[in-house]
Amino acid sequence: MGRHHADEVHDGGVHEHDRGLSYDLPVLARRRMIRLMAGASLVPLVGCTSQDGTPAASSASSAKGSASSSASSSAECATIPDETAGPFPGDGSNGVNVLKESGVVRSDITSSFGDSAGGTAEGVPLTVTLTVVDAASGCGTPKKGAAVYIWHCDRAGDYSLYSEGVTDENWLRGVQEADGSGQVTFRSIFPGCYAGRWPHIHFEVYGSLADATAGTSITSTSQLAFPKDVCDTVYATDGYAESVRNLTGLSLETDGIFSDGYGRQLAAMKGSAAAGYTATLTVPV
Repeated sequence: MGRHHADEVHDGGVHEHDRGLSYDLPVLARRRMIRLMAGASLVPLVGCTSQDGTPAASSASSAKGSASSSASSSAECATIPDETAGPFPGDGSNGVNVLKESGVVRSDITSSFGDSAGGTAEGVPLTVTLTVVDAASGCGTPKKGAAVYIWHCDRAGDYSLYSEGVTDENWLRGVQEADGSGQVTFRSIFPGCYAGRWPHIHFEVYGSLADATAGTSITSTSQLAFPKDVCDTVYATDGYAESVRNLTGLSLETDGIFSDGYGRQLAAMKGSAAAGYTATLTVPV
């Protein structure tokens, strides 16, 4: 059973920091204002993620000539929504800073590293591939050399470094440098669902690997969401019983983070509970 929620869940079971409250209201207000302004000017703000997680242009711009398509591409590519890092970032903003530890740059984040307890998180295998692209170019230019730090809870809904019982672990945290295609890939496990929040993965984008490992100059902080059908399938397997209970009554539309729009943060999924899943998402910055 998850143990870290008792002193951090408020107002019907939602995490105070994950919900954002006062210090995240400006972020949400900016996002809503952008949408209002876009509607007034009749300029659509759409994401850059197709069903397979790769950058995609709108059908309207595809029908135009190359010149007009190039001119309109930047208007049709919105940056990934900014979200709270929550209370368990491990990036130095709330206590411990795992980013400065040797070994944090890795693709397999299922096990702890360094001077930790050395445990391994159990659960349905999950591979996460994020493609970081330049929003100003219309999502057409990969951000080679950018870096991404991801972290998420374990199968029980606990966060390493913070939650009771796993403070000596640093599993499910890691950094990767984007390759020539702007991609970073992590091997992990499907996160559990804890009370009050839709299943998600946190991530921070940095301009370079040096910035990430120094824990400075964050370009973007956001969250990846999972489709309900996949959550239901995974949570029917051994070890996720508490997630089944916690997911009941939740939805993307009512989640404290994703309720104002989740289309550009919803991962494209492939795979099965038996073989493991792959989640892909395009991240314009």
